[in-house]
Amino acid sequence: MLVRLLVAGFLLAHAAIHAGFVSPHPPAKPGAPPWPFDLGRSWLLVRLGVPGGAVRVLGLALVVATIGGYALAALATLGILPAGAWGTTVAVGSIASLALLVVGFHPWLVVGIAIDVLLLWVVLVAAWTPDLLA
Repeated sequence: MLVRLLVAGFLLAHAAIHAGFVSPHPPAKPGAPPWPFDLGRSWLLVRLGVPGGAVRVLGLALVVATIGGYALAALATLGILPAGAWGTTVAVGSIASLALLVVGFHPWLVVGIAIDVLLLWVVLVAAWTPDLLA
């Protein structure tokens, strides 16, 4: 059960960090690096001329999909939802997260991209499920 709790906690922690895209940014400090969770300087959306309001709506939708997907995956990990839901919910969370991290790319977000790719590999290639922990 401890491993299931750790996996569920990892999924929830990875999901929660994405809230940085829609939360208020901390004040800038001289010499400090820029806030990495900023869709306003998106390399893609800025070039496409997407208005700021649409960027915020897109970011919020992707954050909700990411957190929702990973939260449901955590519940499936713990056996609260059927284990069969695990792969789909991880895939939804990972794809939404990847979209968000690519659109709002900052070099610090490479770790998140790696986590998403690994989770997709676990689901799609390795076909791992929480039932294998039993």
